[in-house]
Amino acid sequence: MIIQHFIKPGLSLLPSRMDTPEARVQLVAIGLQESRFQHRFQMGFKPENAPARGFWQFELGGGITGVLNHRTTRAHIWRVCKNLRIENVAGACYEAVAFNDALACVFARLLLWTIPRPLPEIGQVDEAWDYYIEGWRPGKPHRHTWDDLYAQAVEIVQRG
Repeated sequence: MIIQHFIKPGLSLLPSRMDTPEARVQLVAIGLQESRFQHRFQMGFKPENAPARGFWQFELGGGITGVLNHRTTRAHIWRVCKNLRIENVAGACYEAVAFNDALACVFARLLLWTIPRPLPEIGQVDEAWDYYIEGWRPGKPHRHTWDDLYAQAVEIVQRG
């Protein structure tokens, strides 16, 4: 379900070179870590006050603004927004990622794209954790859940 409903639709909006098994594992692992693909708004907040939105938990002044303005991602996200008929401004994208799962996946993949080194190879759990921390900069990281969620992500991607 995660691959078919969230990952494939999002990655299909980007250049094919961005759709790799390593990217899929990282996207699934981060989605599991951030929301378990169950929470569209940051837990503990009412939707209208939630600072983070979407299954990858993007904040307005963080990942949303970063992807919209980063030199390596700006043209990609602007093209995707145009295709989806979403205004390519932070506020509109921030509202949209809560319910537009393809757009949320695109933001997640492009945030990974801003990290200037290759994605970790599948199975490199510690390196994948470091990659996640660098991209998402979570306020309260939960390292104790990562290894199991990462293993689930590998299994999900392998099943397709």
